[in-house]
Amino acid sequence: MTNARPSILVVDGEALSLDTLRSILADEFDVHIAPSVTEAERCLERDCLQAVIADQRLPEMRGMDFLARVRERWPNLVRLILCDHPAGSGLIDGVTRVGIYQFITKPWHPDQLLLTVRNACRLHRLQRENDLLALEMRVTAPTLEQRMDRQRAQLKRNFRLDSITRSPDSPLNRVCEQVAQVAPYDVPVLLTGESGTGKELFARALHYNSPRADRPFVAENCAALADDILESELFGHEKGAFTGAVNARIGLFEQADGGTIFLDEIGEVSPAFQVKLLRVLQEGEVRPVGSNRRRRVDVRVVAATNRDLARERRAGRFREDLYYRLAGLCLHLPPLRDRRVDIPLIARSLLEELTRTLGKACRGITDDAMVCLQTYDWPGNVRELRNEIQRMLIMAPGDLLGCELLDPRLWRGAAPVEADAGSDQRSDPVADPVAAPGGLKEQVEALEERLVREALDRHGWNKSQAAESLGLSRVGLRNKLERYGLAPKTDA
Repeated sequence: MTNARPSILVVDGEALSLDTLRSILADEFDVHIAPSVTEAERCLERDCLQAVIADQRLPEMRGMDFLARVRERWPNLVRLILCDHPAGSGLIDGVTRVGIYQFITKPWHPDQLLLTVRNACRLHRLQRENDLLALEMRVTAPTLEQRMDRQRAQLKRNFRLDSITRSPDSPLNRVCEQVAQVAPYDVPVLLTGESGTGKELFARALHYNSPRADRPFVAENCAALADDILESELFGHEKGAFTGAVNARIGLFEQADGGTIFLDEIGEVSPAFQVKLLRVLQEGEVRPVGSNRRRRVDVRVVAATNRDLARERRAGRFREDLYYRLAGLCLHLPPLRDRRVDIPLIARSLLEELTRTLGKACRGITDDAMVCLQTYDWPGNVRELRNEIQRMLIMAPGDLLGCELLDPRLWRGAAPVEADAGSDQRSDPVADPVAAPGGLKEQVEALEERLVREALDRHGWNKSQAAESLGLSRVGLRNKLERYGLAPKTDA
């Protein structure tokens, strides 16, 4: 299928000029001719045209006045005018009013005439394509907006506080209650806790449960960048501000305007950069690198650190004024070893995620292996737990993860329960399961017995609550009570 040739209209009161123009243009264009304005308007109403060429001297009126009428009724047509000397005929003054694409000065050269008309028709095609694209954008814009609304709604669901994996009696419940209280209020929040405790997760929860939830959330790890790069990332830079700045860049503070910025590892920034950050927080303005102009920003700052910033402040390593700017309210996230009751739920959730990601089926984790996971201290917290489950899943020959797949460090690093003063902990296999006689099976059973007894004691022997904290059903808990002969202690 070939493209149709462009159609043009030539309007000239001289018959010889019309014939000459038609003979030159006819090889590339469908040429319509009109000796008068009346004929020209009749042709414009009847035919689909791309361009119109009018001589300045027409029988009824000046060509400029005719093209002004064309612009009013057929604004998409590209307009050209034939004239003797544009500068001397007063035509220049009418260019803006009429929107002339180009003057064709007499005497014209055939090649120059063809080139001018080709460009005029190409301009018409580009304008039409642009109009169609604009129309398509107007039609699809509501769909894009609806898609963005759905994405925002999904993010809000993902970061609901009740969607954070934890058990009913988890120490994390208190933190979630605090987040729910703080989120609606536009105050800075400082999150503290060891690496891997989920500080970014709670920063996002603060954002998506706040009035700023429909605005951007951006995050930056302050420990990963040198001062000059961090300044450019957060505040932006102008083109040519430094070597390699080939384009201007909008900083994260501006990108987060109206929303939330999460500054992770804030305790690692240098004293020099602390001064620059303090100025931004105090004044609510950023100045891009290489610019003299300050830009107003409205952001909520959530910072996080695994350091004791209060101690760093007292030691003079962290600015006191910056500390109080960041710590409008402090929330501490407990490590995984202080919420062992959450480990079964977290482990199963991670396993479900990893089976989808890796595409490897798995029925679950054995009870013995889960006991071992609950006993280990997890210095790397949830990140370390995720890595261990991922390794077990990859190395598993079957579809069940058992103790034989555990890394040996989980046994070496298992922390024994503190014994009462004066007691010999090593002689009690339940108090120190790792030192229990026998092989792996016997040691796992000792660990399991200890954890079951602890859960029952913690919940006053309420079997429903104990079973839920252990990730067991009531039937499963009853089987273990019978297996280990466990019963509540009674007074003599």
